[in-house]
Amino acid sequence: MAPDILIEDPRWQDCEFERLATRALATTLAHLGLADAVAEISLLACNDARIAGLNTDFRDKAGPTNVLSWPAAELAAAEPGRTPQPPVPGIDGTLELGDIAIAFETCRREATDQGIPMDGHVTHLIVHGLLHLLGYDHIRDADATLMQRLETEILGKMGLDDPYRT
Repeated sequence: MAPDILIEDPRWQDCEFERLATRALATTLAHLGLADAVAEISLLACNDARIAGLNTDFRDKAGPTNVLSWPAAELAAAEPGRTPQPPVPGIDGTLELGDIAIAFETCRREATDQGIPMDGHVTHLIVHGLLHLLGYDHIRDADATLMQRLETEILGKMGLDDPYRT
């Protein structure tokens, strides 16, 4: 899997975004039994101004957010707390998963406010975004519990702390 990565804000270079993203995506796919899949994923590493525009355009919400995702297919489970439908490969065998955008200033501010390393927070948000592409969500309590458990397991495999530990 080689994600299509567009780095719009040069500050992302300082935190080795491509390395973090590739590792987070590969670990997540492997954890979900998709290690051998040819997955098509696009990542946009941008700033708050750019993600604020995307947030307004696609979600009718003003202001920046940390991460946005646009799944290529609707995979969400019908029942709360259930695993989403597995993605179906196209005729060429590729899993078209979708797009993720992540904002530098918001990520840096959140990492600072939480007292955690920027690279760990960015890794968590990329895992979170990919899980959204795969049909996971956190709107309903049971779905949030499932998604948070998966995030914690995946991050643990990368030697990162549980982001939901209080």
